[in-house]
Amino acid sequence: MEQINKKLLVLGSQGLVGTAIKRSEIINQKFIVHYSNRAEADLTNKKEVESLFNSVKPNITINCAGKVGGILANNTQRYEFLTENLLINLNLFETLKKYENSLLINLGSSSIYPKNSKFPLKESSLMTGPLEETNSAYSLSKIVGIAMGKAIESNILKTINLIPTNLYGPNDNFDSQSSHVVPGLINKFYKAQENNDAECIVWGSGKPTRELLFVDDLVSALEVIIESNPKEEIINVGSGSEISIKDLANKISFIAGYKGKVVFDTSKPDGVLKKTLDSSLISSLNWSPKVDLDDGLKRTL
Repeated sequence: MEQINKKLLVLGSQGLVGTAIKRSEIINQKFIVHYSNRAEADLTNKKEVESLFNSVKPNITINCAGKVGGILANNTQRYEFLTENLLINLNLFETLKKYENSLLINLGSSSIYPKNSKFPLKESSLMTGPLEETNSAYSLSKIVGIAMGKAIESNILKTINLIPTNLYGPNDNFDSQSSHVVPGLINKFYKAQENNDAECIVWGSGKPTRELLFVDDLVSALEVIIESNPKEEIINVGSGSEISIKDLANKISFIAGYKGKVVFDTSKPDGVLKKTLDSSLISSLNWSPKVDLDDGLKRTL
């Protein structure tokens, strides 16, 4: 893709992925980049979205914004997860329809795939069965976003949906009520270590496995997508390796210096037991992850 003097807009620039894009020399050297956050424009407010795009006039938009969270937040705030993300989708597409030949890269979630899909999850398995109930509201909002992109003529707006596996890294959300698995465990074990707790309780049985990806590796995938401009509308991005929650908890507790006992509360939900992605499409574009789990956790901690 020709990139001279192209303008690139990053939405959600203060989050995990947005701050990682700021570390990308390739993106920041090749483009005129505008980083936007909620203080500048509330993406649920159409007038603020229109004002932002009228000011920046981006050729490429990377949407890292949205309401996200772990099992607890998804279970207790279903309506908010659905409506806030739907509003963001609607306002973005309504605004971007006015800019011909622009590219929108939407960051999705592997939760969009049906709970009974075969592993590793392929892009073609989308909408072939029911969703995992614990985060179905959030997942539906992401699926609607994909459908909206497909419904707009490609000469007006091209949309590519990147579907990363479980991300982690610096500047993650470490809030105990809304975090994902890695930052949630990091927060839990550091607090237990600081308080000299004899036990640290982890939700679930510890048996589920998760595929994890360091956020800077996702940004390198973004670089590849922008450069290659593939025709596919949905592209998985995973590390290709998985770890059980039990082994992950033990690894993080060791790095955090926690000396107590790790206890798994089986009365709490596990979520899906397995969730690995088929990343053969992004791999065919000469992308591969560079940061292994041990190094990534140390860089996160």
